[in-house]
Order: sequence, then C-alpha cells, then structure tokens
Amino acid sequence: MLWITAIIKPFKLDEVREALAEAGVHGMTVTEVKGFGRQHGHTELYRGAEYVVDFLPKLKIEIAVSDEQVEQAIEAIAGTARTGKVGDGKIFVSPLEQVIRIRTQEVDADAL
Repeated sequence: MLWITAIIKPFKLDEVREALAEAGVHGMTVTEVKGFGRQHGHTELYRGAEYVVDFLPKLKIEIAVSDEQVEQAIEAIAGTARTGKVGDGKIFVSPLEQVIRIRTQEVDADAL
C-alpha cells in the first residue's frame, strides 16, 4: 500500500478527480493549501502599491492506493494536472504501513 500526496493547481481538481476515478481510485482527501517552490511567488499591484505574494494557492490531494494501483494513479494525476508551466505541482509517494476502516474494523487492502 502506498500514500500519494499531490500538490496541484486548483483549477485542475475536476480533471484529476475524473482521471483517478477512471483509474479505479475511489476515495481522496482534498485540502486547500498555500505554498511556493521555484515560482517564489509573484508581485501584484493593489491600490497603487506593489506587494509580493509569496504563497500561492494550491490544492493537496491525498490518496491511499494498493501497490497495483500506484502507477495508474500517478499517471492519472501527472497527465491531467500538467499545464507545462511553472507551478504545476508535485507528486509524493510514501509507503503506507497500515490502514483501518473505523466502521468495520477492516484492515490494510480490505480497508482501501
């Protein structure tokens, strides 16, 4: 089992969600986050004053997948979230040691 965390641009969420559903991923957690990488933010003009926006709005998607689903999930996210511009985001993959479904007490692959 693996834990996939993806940071994407907010307007790409619907496309990513649909692609993950087609890949067989049936659950996810989405969180609104702010951050920056190589973009280092940008400068905006507001009421005649210039200021730096260091943290840009992003979405963090978190999903738990079986070992068999991981490549399909990564391809689904990377393929649909990509715009080809700086700031498209990142995908992080980590091992997932244990999963427990609270309602039924199912564990590991059964709980996914």
